[in-house]
Amino acid sequence: MRKLLDGLYSTAAWLAGLAMIGILVMVLLTILSRLVGFSAPGTDAYAGYAMAGAGFMALASTFKKGEHIRVTLLLGALKGTPLKVMEVLALSIATLLSGFLAFYSVRLTWQSWDIEDISVGIDATPMWIPQIFMALGTVIFFIALLDDLVLELQGKRQNAVNEDAHHE
Repeated sequence: MRKLLDGLYSTAAWLAGLAMIGILVMVLLTILSRLVGFSAPGTDAYAGYAMAGAGFMALASTFKKGEHIRVTLLLGALKGTPLKVMEVLALSIATLLSGFLAFYSVRLTWQSWDIEDISVGIDATPMWIPQIFMALGTVIFFIALLDDLVLELQGKRQNAVNEDAHHE
């Protein structure tokens, strides 16, 4: 199961990286179209979709690597049981909130597909297509938080803390 979950987080990170490449391609295409004189409508919208997709798809991987911003001032002063209680409390709240975010992101994507919602721009993209990356990213993030909560409760969680946080 661990290998499957780590593979899921890694795949999401790779998709985020591909979305970043998509942003680069859209920006370069826009620049090239202006220089050469051809039309590339919708590239700004697609770059925006890719940017949102990259952000959401990267959530789980950055969390699992300890790259999310954490306020460690209080946690650094705690040891033993109080630290464990605070970690479980924080992970429980984060898991609950990410679960709501995932549920409503999936619901929004489903509704956009159901009512055939399209973007208002010239590209007329069905909105469920860019929204699916938000929904997938939030579901994977929820899984990552739930994974860490279960590991913390079992006493098996490895705290992946960014080393820069210890030097400031």
